[in-house]
Amino acid sequence: MTVLLNPAEIPLSLYIHMPWCVRKCPYCDFNSHAVPNGALSLELEQQYLQALVADFETQVKFVQGRKIHSVFIGGGTPSLISAQGYQWLFEKIRALVDFEQDCEITLEANPGTVEHDPFADYLEAGINRLSLGVQSFDQDHLERLGRIHSSENAIEAIKLAKQAGFERVNADLMHGLSQQTLEQALLDLKLAVDNGATHISWYQLTIEPNTVFFRTQPVLPQDEILEQIQRQGEQYLKAQGFSNYEVSAWRKEKPSAHNLNYWQFGDYLAIGAGAHGKVTQPDGVYRFQKTRLPKDYLAKVPAEHVQWKRIEADELPFEFMMNALRLNEGVATNLYEQRTGLSLVDIEPALNALRQKKLLVNDPERIACTEQGHLFLNSVLEEFL
Repeated sequence: MTVLLNPAEIPLSLYIHMPWCVRKCPYCDFNSHAVPNGALSLELEQQYLQALVADFETQVKFVQGRKIHSVFIGGGTPSLISAQGYQWLFEKIRALVDFEQDCEITLEANPGTVEHDPFADYLEAGINRLSLGVQSFDQDHLERLGRIHSSENAIEAIKLAKQAGFERVNADLMHGLSQQTLEQALLDLKLAVDNGATHISWYQLTIEPNTVFFRTQPVLPQDEILEQIQRQGEQYLKAQGFSNYEVSAWRKEKPSAHNLNYWQFGDYLAIGAGAHGKVTQPDGVYRFQKTRLPKDYLAKVPAEHVQWKRIEADELPFEFMMNALRLNEGVATNLYEQRTGLSLVDIEPALNALRQKKLLVNDPERIACTEQGHLFLNSVLEEFL
């Protein structure tokens, strides 16, 4: 059974994709491209920002009375764009749609000081949360990962962000790196905590298709070492007052509003080359994505560089659970019907079977994995295919 959806009840975020980086990393499968001629020219920056505004104008019809709940600027290396450029972009977008008063605006930035304006300039432009692509504080590991910043740059970046006035600073860290020891992985966490990171995205390196590492695979630590890193890393973060609210997200402050909206199956507009979005209409839920290559994105009018897909009713349970069950606390049961338009009755047999197996918590008001369920999350999700 399906019911008409009410988009006004669903939070609305905005994702902005900046597709350029100084150099493509060997593990990266994101839509990122080496910047032309080694540096982003002012002319190209302005051309791209103007294209983003034109792109956004085509999506205003999906706002439907809502305000922007959060903004996330990802890439690539979004900090290659100037603070002044972002200030101009936000002014143009705010002229079309209101932002929530406490709207979270996150910028992904690399630690290398040559890649961005002073952090204080981004804060003044309206950005209030930084996500620093540290990956590791170990110089050898940084070089193997193809990162262009140094260990000292990484430490300094967190300190400078805090000194500039950013109260919310996330550090992206990888573990399970080639030749990485348990001690090195734990030291990465310690340096992030000691230098002031308030949020840590800590995830294991995975080898993705269409990457350099897939074609020439590094030797990764054995499973026994990986398990020790995971277990002792979690113990350390908990002892430092961090809470693990999502599979790879740890916080000492409030959680990322933008990521929570993804995991709670909220809506998000998306602008930029290769950007993916999701919008709810009264008749269903739709996903869309933009042309990947920056040159194609810039060459076409916005209506020509978007592909749409309706999420069919038989796909929605899996889509919803794939996001919601990443959260350690799960979601309120009533969110399922509100965000999918489907009746909970249709998935009750699967929910009850998983509760009996102790893979979901035995709580009719909440859909959440048990600790065991998180270990076998793929098996849990298969019940909703």
